[in-house]
Amino acid sequence: MSSTVARKIDWISILIYVALVLFGWVNIYSASVPLEEINHFNFNTEYGKQLIFIGLSFLLILFILAIEAKFYERFASIIYLVSIVTLLGLFVFGKNINGARAWYSIGSFTIQPAEFAKIATSLAFAKFLSDIQTNITHWQDQLKTMLIIGIPALLILLQPDPGSTLVYSVFIFVMYREELPGIYIIILLSVAILFIATIKFGTTITLVALAVLLIAYYFIAKRSPRRKAKILPLILFFMCSSVLSAGTPFVYHKVFKQHHRDRFVLWLRLEQDPVKVKQLKRDIGYNTYQSETAIALGGLTGKGFLEGTRTRGHYVPEQHTDYIFSAIGEEWGFVGTSAVVILFTILILRLIYLAERQKGQFSRVYGYCVAAILTIHFMVNIGMVIGLLPTIGIPLPFFSYGGSGLWSYTILLFIFLKLDANRINEWM
Repeated sequence: MSSTVARKIDWISILIYVALVLFGWVNIYSASVPLEEINHFNFNTEYGKQLIFIGLSFLLILFILAIEAKFYERFASIIYLVSIVTLLGLFVFGKNINGARAWYSIGSFTIQPAEFAKIATSLAFAKFLSDIQTNITHWQDQLKTMLIIGIPALLILLQPDPGSTLVYSVFIFVMYREELPGIYIIILLSVAILFIATIKFGTTITLVALAVLLIAYYFIAKRSPRRKAKILPLILFFMCSSVLSAGTPFVYHKVFKQHHRDRFVLWLRLEQDPVKVKQLKRDIGYNTYQSETAIALGGLTGKGFLEGTRTRGHYVPEQHTDYIFSAIGEEWGFVGTSAVVILFTILILRLIYLAERQKGQFSRVYGYCVAAILTIHFMVNIGMVIGLLPTIGIPLPFFSYGGSGLWSYTILLFIFLKLDANRINEWM
């Protein structure tokens, strides 16, 4: 890293990154070290491998910062195409783990292309939106943008990996920042709410409630001098909603797998039989139940490092990966979990601030992509671990075990920090 880059790079973001990565490793160590191996070190364990991943991450950072900033914009399309090829290759050469063909196996290590596809999509997305010929208010460019997002999302969904697919929904908020009409955000949120409401209450009740709300809105808007009450758009909205609501049972029963449906049953409390609910919590909801219990046992200040009974006893399955936040809760308590939430919040707000000060649109759009991706991972993972959201399978950035995840978040972040350090030269 040159002295010029060292002076201009945002060290606040770097310090937060280092704090998150190191604290993440401490909790991976606690969640994965066998009881008989405390104070011993073994590179064949999860905590040992993660330390190797961290070391390689710092080498990646030096490599990313050494590359000319313009490289990322200039070769964004090629990087995107390579990413699509790696996703396609999984259907032929991929390794099936837990029912998903989402990894390439290299000896004892595995690589998950879906993690790196987020970077490639962000670069291609930013490249297209920053093109002087692109006008996001035109439907043709909106369609092209949706294709850039939709192709990798579809390939990841077919693996199947619905958790990683969900991440691609956040790009629409970045598009909104770049003057996409707000109606798309309304449609996205309406689809999500309508889908969940139909599962919870059924098609008839959902549509009746929607009709009442639309009628009430029409009469309120009609009396308001600032709003124009138009009945035709409301009728069209209701008709489209009816089709979506009517099709929801098919998607829920025919597209979703049984374990996905069971998670919705627990989350939305669809099952009224206490015996069946107890059985579901013991089976499908076991991870969340143990996770909530571990966090509750932590109290205000936690039980202390390597003192968590649930963590040390390995009661929480996958605690070193998707459920790492429960280890923080048990051993570091409310103080520790609050510190993690605060650090993530500061980092995300910092990235938004850095994105806003960019002189070029490519850097600004990419910066918002980084902030949006980290936000959805952070919010969904913690929401899942504490039981506010159904189990989806999204890791906590910089914390969850795995080389693919750590490297992808590192690359994602430091490409933007490199772009930010070069912002003065963007138009030169």
